[in-house]
Amino acid sequence: MKTLKEILHGLKTEQVINERELYVTGIVFDSRKVQEGSVFVAEKGEQTDGHLYISSAIDKGAKVVVFEDFSDKWEIKDDVTYIKVKSSSLALGIMANNFYDNPTKKLRLIGITGTNGKTTTVTLLYKMFSSMGFPCGLVSTIENRIKEQVLPTERTTPDAVTLSSLFAKMVEEGCEYAFMEVSSHAVVQNRIAGLHFFGAIFSNITLDHLDYHKTFANYIKAKKKFFDDLSSKSFALTNLDDKNGSVMIQNTKAKKYSYSLSSASSDFKAAVLEDSFEGLHLKLDNKEIFSPMIGRFNVYNLLAVYSAAVLCGIDKERVLISLSALTPARGRFECYRISTGAVAVIDYAHTPDALENVLTTINEINKFRGQKVFCIVGCGGDRDKTKRPIMGEIGQRLSDTLILTSDNPRTEDPNQILEDMKQGLKKDKSGKVHFCITDRAEAIKLACTLAKKDDIILVAGKGHEDYQEINHVKHHFDDREEILKY
Repeated sequence: MKTLKEILHGLKTEQVINERELYVTGIVFDSRKVQEGSVFVAEKGEQTDGHLYISSAIDKGAKVVVFEDFSDKWEIKDDVTYIKVKSSSLALGIMANNFYDNPTKKLRLIGITGTNGKTTTVTLLYKMFSSMGFPCGLVSTIENRIKEQVLPTERTTPDAVTLSSLFAKMVEEGCEYAFMEVSSHAVVQNRIAGLHFFGAIFSNITLDHLDYHKTFANYIKAKKKFFDDLSSKSFALTNLDDKNGSVMIQNTKAKKYSYSLSSASSDFKAAVLEDSFEGLHLKLDNKEIFSPMIGRFNVYNLLAVYSAAVLCGIDKERVLISLSALTPARGRFECYRISTGAVAVIDYAHTPDALENVLTTINEINKFRGQKVFCIVGCGGDRDKTKRPIMGEIGQRLSDTLILTSDNPRTEDPNQILEDMKQGLKKDKSGKVHFCITDRAEAIKLACTLAKKDDIILVAGKGHEDYQEINHVKHHFDDREEILKY
């Protein structure tokens, strides 16, 4: 337990009613989880407004209520402390960190933000540092980890209370480093408020999440805020090959570093000597290494990992040796050879830039072989609709056979999603074909039936996911399981 004074440390309050000293048992923002002695933080969420549940929280035993907007409908109770703040979500992050003894001050926490590459990069960092003997924690889209213990994850960046609790457990278990994906939603919603980052990495930014951010400018602003809020004790590492890479760090107080494949002015550089389905032959810091990972986009991921490790003070030779043994994150350019001799690639590519990167990589590797490329792709329902025709256009342009299929339709009609994707298709006279097959299993079956020896089948969009979400229900579905049938 903590005193209220301890929990409020560093938080600017606008008004306090019934100020007093007391011990609190926990911090919650869901009134259903309130217990006797809890602090209830009323947040304005996307689905509902926590201010509507203040009375319910008090009835369940909340002794402190944190809120943004006062209502004359409330009955002010003498045994409850009411604290008005400018931002409840910001207050939640600061209070949660205080409640759990600011665990990220005791860890070297490194966060990465960007449209693509976040999961691969944090997973590679976790694998590398673990292999070098450092106890590590991981917060990612696929899974959370405390050393070898695997914990389930619901979204890319958990809520502020869950995060602080998770980092506190990492400290308790002796972790020295933690690696974390930082989504744009998490930045805007203050889920990372109060965390102390040892370092921050920017990978890239392309069209995505406009259903939430509304404009690309807002999306860039959300990513940039992560770097703006860093302290002078942190490092900020950015990708100079992305046109917004330098924008991200222009106002940060952190020490600035960069990586690149093409800019001579970057602090860390890499060159691709050979790229094949067997792996990458690279030159990093004038040292040659071989990596079993595939594709130019993975060169950026590996370079970001190398740069971050060096900035953490790890010996370069030690980093390079460990780097050469790293394997991809689950659902990121996973390759399988099916019975016909074709190569199947499973990748999470669900944005236009990611899909173009993966297909471009496949075509670059394939250019001297001349084999056919099949692309199976869909788009998620209840998400940014503007990217659907773009995804269709990219799939058609960079493959020989395009199969549009269902992804996670959620509450939308999957056939309408395919129609939206078809709007990006152009009349083609080169012999390319396309199919629209709503049933994803049937789409995969068709590609595996048509593909001949050494042809390449890309199954894009779901990667590590083992479900399809339809009308709020998650049905088991795994692209790998479908591929392995063949």
